[in-house]
Amino acid sequence: MKSKGKILIVDDEPINLEFFDVMLSNLGFKIEKAADGEEALQKVVETDPDLIILDNIMPRLTGWEVTKKLKQEKEFRKYRQTPIIMFSAMDEVKDKIGGLELGVDDYITKPFNFSEVLARIRAVLRNRELAKQVARRERRISLVESLNNSLIFFTQHIKKPISGLIEAAEKLNACEQKEAEELAELVKREGAEILATLQGLEDEIAELQNKGDRLKKGDLSLDELEKKLQKHLRTDEVRA
Repeated sequence: MKSKGKILIVDDEPINLEFFDVMLSNLGFKIEKAADGEEALQKVVETDPDLIILDNIMPRLTGWEVTKKLKQEKEFRKYRQTPIIMFSAMDEVKDKIGGLELGVDDYITKPFNFSEVLARIRAVLRNRELAKQVARRERRISLVESLNNSLIFFTQHIKKPISGLIEAAEKLNACEQKEAEELAELVKREGAEILATLQGLEDEIAELQNKGDRLKKGDLSLDELEKKLQKHLRTDEVRA
């Protein structure tokens, strides 16, 4: 069975860890587990999950403290975009708002209904996939802009040496031998600089094209992405 994503479950209650392990594994997700906040941070670095399901009230580090470290500390910069669903026994609006402002993507109050949790997991993962596709397209746009800037720079700076070569060529016939030799050397130097500039531009274009091709391979159209997610949804419903 192809994995639908890697989920890190963080809860200090073993029964909850086992419950989610069994239920989500049967639906095709790869599950990692942590029993407290500090272990959660270690697991994030070790496994780089697609989603974190995080209890708030835990020993050593609370869910809020884990979230704050992941979203704000340089050490965990790589994982700032990892989505988080937080569980809590508290149902206060201010507590939920605090979690969302901290960077939590969704918030579920205990006791929970598994069908609701599964629906929220699907929604968060779908949003993450959409965000990744948007980021990929933005990087491709950035590559195109970089190429355009290189071309503009080239056209602006190539005119002067070419004009100099033309002027030098026009003067050659009317020059004495020594002057002609000096002009010939000038032509060679300017020509070498132009060739070097052209080679640099050619190399940069090739590199940008390779990067663009690699990004394009991972692109999904919105229709393809919707079909992919709907297929997973129907499969989950059948198994549930």
